Amino acid sequence: MLTPIGEHELLIFWVQIVVLLGVARALGLLAQQLNQPRIVGELAAGVLLGPSVFGRLFPDLAAWIFPGDAVQSALILAIAWLGIAMLLVVTGFETDLALLRKLGRSVVGLSVGSLVVPLTFGFGLGWIMPEVFWGEAANRLSFAMFIGVALSISALTVIAKIMTDLGLMRRNVGQLTIASGMVNDLVGWMLLGVVVSVFTSGRIDVSSLGITVVSVIAFLVLGLTVGQRFADAVLRRARSVGGFGPALTATLLIAFVFGAITQGLGVEAVLGSLVAGVILGRSRYQRADVTRSIEVLSNAIFAPIFFATAGLYVDLGVLFTPSGALWAGLVILVASVAKFTGSYIGGRFSGLTSVESFASGIGLNARGTMELVLATVGLSLGALNEASYAMVILLVVTTSMGAGPALRVVARRMDAAPEEAERLQREKLLATAVIADAQSVLLPTRGGLNSAVAARVVDALLQPESSVTVFTVGTSPDTASPQLAGVTSAFPDRTSHLRIESGEDAAELILEEAGLGYKLVTLGLNDDYVGSHELSEPIQRVIAESPVPMLLVRRGQSIRDAADLRHRPFRRIVVSVTGTRQGRAAEELAFRLATRYQAQVLGVHVVTRGSSESEPSSAVERQFERVREVAGAYGADISVVTRHAPAAAEELARVATDWQADTIVIGASQRATEGRPFLGHGTEWLLEHATQTVIGVVFPQTSEED
Repeated sequence: MLTPIGEHELLIFWVQIVVLLGVARALGLLAQQLNQPRIVGELAAGVLLGPSVFGRLFPDLAAWIFPGDAVQSALILAIAWLGIAMLLVVTGFETDLALLRKLGRSVVGLSVGSLVVPLTFGFGLGWIMPEVFWGEAANRLSFAMFIGVALSISALTVIAKIMTDLGLMRRNVGQLTIASGMVNDLVGWMLLGVVVSVFTSGRIDVSSLGITVVSVIAFLVLGLTVGQRFADAVLRRARSVGGFGPALTATLLIAFVFGAITQGLGVEAVLGSLVAGVILGRSRYQRADVTRSIEVLSNAIFAPIFFATAGLYVDLGVLFTPSGALWAGLVILVASVAKFTGSYIGGRFSGLTSVESFASGIGLNARGTMELVLATVGLSLGALNEASYAMVILLVVTTSMGAGPALRVVARRMDAAPEEAERLQREKLLATAVIADAQSVLLPTRGGLNSAVAARVVDALLQPESSVTVFTVGTSPDTASPQLAGVTSAFPDRTSHLRIESGEDAAELILEEAGLGYKLVTLGLNDDYVGSHELSEPIQRVIAESPVPMLLVRRGQSIRDAADLRHRPFRRIVVSVTGTRQGRAAEELAFRLATRYQAQVLGVHVVTRGSSESEPSSAVERQFERVREVAGAYGADISVVTRHAPAAAEELARVATDWQADTIVIGASQRATEGRPFLGHGTEWLLEHATQTVIGVVFPQTSEED
């Protein structure tokens, strides 16, 4: 039978929430004003409210607000553990597995060095530390294991903030340091799972350790494979129901399910929450507003309460003894030197310069969220006592505070190599991409050559990590594969999915699928469109009601069969230069095609009124300068011309014919007119009359130029 909580206990609970959250947020903002990570101020709030300061200055009031009895502690700790789970979910959102794969071997040396050296020295230090620092459930071996793990973990969120503040996030050193921080966290939590299992089982033997390691690895493998499919299915269903609420509920339920699984395995819920965050962040069905809301909720409420609660258990007075001060200093010294030394050596083996390795060592030395979670777990398990817990908290504060200023000094000495500087400039320009950064694309089709051409266009446009879903309606799985072979074969090295749906209303099914988080919809128009200006009713409806931008692709006369498509279908591309959002999207597509197929690009700016036949105006020249710069960022070359004509579309077709172009790329926006989508007279004229392949980048009416 449930025992109700008394009115007095509830009053104290609400007072605790108000005090912890208010003081933590205030000191967190103050820390940011002092160019320190927010975690430093939020952790300091707990230290000030705990026995170190508030408990000594106002013992009676402190005893009333934080009585420390079992019921009262359970209430506030429940909120703190919920905060831990949400923090780990957010950390998982930020864990970029694609980055780890991209850097590959380069990150191995840095990761191994930054993990193995501090793990070894931490274990050695824990082995020789006096028994007075052991938790009640620890022995020499288990305590040493815990200290080793504690000293090996870095703080991904703190590192990311420091690197961002200093403008190093996209530098080689920043990329490698962040990737190494991810590995530190993932491996560190695997090791923590092993240590926790040892504590909970009460046995330390090879078979127990082996079973624990295998169970942790199995959970990670299954979580990132089967768990990913499970999360995708749940999130997809939530999006189909519609609205923000179901998606948020589904996201949190998945996180809590994973946490419950790992807690049931005796490996702590934090590992499950981290893995859940990783797969939720990778899911193409995850809503961006849900991710942002969880991040805001965590950073604004749960994280400050957790950090402040962690500080409540710190009594720095236990370190105000010769022995306590000595060992606290040794913990900070060994942790800092070992992490820096291992990172420096690993950085040199990874190809970083001496200065870059120095900077990486400083960045990875920062501790923060993960260290606090580990310390809290250690205290709850009885691995740490008040003194050793205080040492870990002090380590978090000193390294988090020192990393930023130290790295700021080193950053002034780092010069980018020519190839790195070129990459940074290119990334700066690509950051303003309109459609080239789309992460998921829907390609509705029943097969055919136009859809096969559209598939080549999509594959050239997207980044390597982007995915494509080929969607077909009204066919069986047995007949779908042969019909769609020309489409699916365009994505040999890309994540692609084939979805087959049955139903009478094809347009409704396509639009429902398009609403599940896709960033772009692509349609290959049928050949009947040329000369007849007719589209099927479902296609017209999809174009009219699509919630996201679309690519409309109609093949030209140069692509007569699959053989033509296999042999450089895009050689000479004409793109309309307008400067509008739609025009910039068309430029991006043209440059992507040019890079993939080694094609030439001709930019055409058509002046239809208000200009003389003399030299182009200064505004047009600025437009051309911008286009050349963007083309260079994409690795493409472009020639530009200005034409004066009464009709822009007909002039584009004329220039394309004279230049022997095989492709025309244009940007447009659609609006419904008399029950059908209207793309503009020029766009529709080109789609109907041009002999070249025509690709229209079409934006919904709500996405028109700002």
